[in-house]
Amino acid sequence: MSNTLISPQLLPCHLHRYITLTCICCPNVKQFSYGVTLKTAVTQVLKGHIALGNARFPNGTNGHALDILARIPLWKDGLDYRHGPHLISFRPHARNVPLQASMTVTDEPGYYEDGNFGIRLENVLIVREADTKFNFGDKGFLSFEHITWALYQKKLIDLSLLTPEEIDWVNTYHSNCREILASYLDDTETAWLKKATEPISA
Repeated sequence: MSNTLISPQLLPCHLHRYITLTCICCPNVKQFSYGVTLKTAVTQVLKGHIALGNARFPNGTNGHALDILARIPLWKDGLDYRHGPHLISFRPHARNVPLQASMTVTDEPGYYEDGNFGIRLENVLIVREADTKFNFGDKGFLSFEHITWALYQKKLIDLSLLTPEEIDWVNTYHSNCREILASYLDDTETAWLKKATEPISA
């Protein structure tokens, strides 16, 4: 999966089928001028993307109950998107499937402006058991582990809209991207990766 910016033109996406799952990979593209509206929209989508990915929730919670976490930053600006959460292996029914440890889902909020631009930030997550201070009702709590390592375009992020905690999250994620991807790259690519993942600050 990649974190994708969608232009009005048809995007060349690739369908990958594995033994246990099917996923769609789309490349990052830049086919129009970036304006304030786009940058704000990207940042609000990113805030929702981070909020959902950091969620801790009771065992058995369904995707529909968590979906609001990704929408709140957009709702504050009067924005929204029309798709919902996805379980990779059971996409049509993901909203109502109780989440359990070892399930694989996607965190993919977006924003689409007809005839202008579209944004989707998409990471694959594995549901994991969460280590919480308390365990109300002995039901157990869950969290998410990221397994997608695709950089966020820093030029599209309005840092003034991010909290210190969100900035720390982006920096930690980019540090993990650098550590995981570097061994697959040559010297030129590694130099690009290092620059692309330099820490951000408000």
